[in-house]
Amino acid sequence: MKLGVISLGCDKATVDSEALIARFVGHGADVTPALDDADVILINTCGFIDAAKKESIDAMLLAGRLKTEGRCRAVVAVGCLVARYEDELRREIPEVDYFCGFADLPKLIPRLAEDGLLEAPEVLHPGMRFFFGTKPHVRYLKISEGCDHTCAFCAIPLMRGRHISRPLAELVREAQELEAQGAQEVNLVAQDLGHYGRDVAGGARLPDLIRALLRETGVRWYRPLYVYSAGITRELVELFATAPRLVPYLDMPIQHGNDRMLQLMRRPERKDTIRAKVAWLREAVPGIAIRTTALVGFPTETDEEFRELVDFVDEMQFDRLGAFAYSPQDGTRAAALPDDVPEALKQERLQSLLELQRAVSAERLQRYIGTELDVLVDEAAEPGDPGQLVARAAFQADDVDGCTYLAGGRPPAPGTFARARVTEALDYDLIAEPVA
Repeated sequence: MKLGVISLGCDKATVDSEALIARFVGHGADVTPALDDADVILINTCGFIDAAKKESIDAMLLAGRLKTEGRCRAVVAVGCLVARYEDELRREIPEVDYFCGFADLPKLIPRLAEDGLLEAPEVLHPGMRFFFGTKPHVRYLKISEGCDHTCAFCAIPLMRGRHISRPLAELVREAQELEAQGAQEVNLVAQDLGHYGRDVAGGARLPDLIRALLRETGVRWYRPLYVYSAGITRELVELFATAPRLVPYLDMPIQHGNDRMLQLMRRPERKDTIRAKVAWLREAVPGIAIRTTALVGFPTETDEEFRELVDFVDEMQFDRLGAFAYSPQDGTRAAALPDDVPEALKQERLQSLLELQRAVSAERLQRYIGTELDVLVDEAAEPGDPGQLVARAAFQADDVDGCTYLAGGRPPAPGTFARARVTEALDYDLIAEPVA
């Protein structure tokens, strides 16, 4: 049986897809990149915001057409959107043969085997996770599931459930498997890495896990993503300052810079605590890259409150910032509030904030001109890019940040580390030349 895969959403969903594909492979499936050549199409859906929901629905409809017009025999949909709207999707998209929420995932493979779509006996497969992307040297390790935060705008706890930490020994074994598969960079992901171990009495916490990973593997770069400010402890910061394989990089979402908005969003931080935490991080770990996320157009956000957010972002000078416009999500507390910021104004505010961050990023990248950096080479550049290869420095996370284009010299191979001298800074990217 040939399996085609459409994996949507965040990197945590990518981890889920890799684990599920490995189970398919363990039952005789052969993964194909060509959907029109697949006997079964697996779609891992996303339900985070409206645009992601639409993308997931479009993917299911595309797979349904391939089943009608081509060789596909069955369409399987899993993931966040299914977990939230399974009954509605069953009614509206009959082209999908199998809908499976998180609770029922263990039943999926046996059902497919019973229906003759998979071989019943499980055979050996390449590992606990089957890599199906383009950069095998960059992998993700999901250390926990679910979320205990009660942010007013977010439906993730409704889809993923309460926070559950994975056992430390299991995570170490998985990291060792990723290293054996060629991983040079492992990104630690969860809804909030700082909550790791809090659900287990006397259990290991995030610094304990990081120390175990550094001790038990030789992975060159470990990068922690998504840490709420409350989870940034002295013990963790000391690790950043002393462990060279733990890259000095943090993704610390703030969402806003106005205290009334933060309170209405049910965020745990306030403006002054964010300011103090950023100052402490930069003092304790010189050169640390801080990425954040902001939400504009939340119900009742005024022009003055948005301007306060813009001014705060300008003051903080975050290295990276992702932003999105608010859209109400069913079942969240914010959905009961009046969505009173017009969509056009939301988009205007979003573009204004992103334009500010573009200028901040361009200015901050100037300081690297003339310096030498260790970079991880990812892939060949596209035609028209200002270089032959796409690489990343430690302060550039995979997929969400800018990159470092390598131009001139003897090009190193993708998946390897190289030394490079920065020659030019763009808005979000660097241009560098390899150093012998």
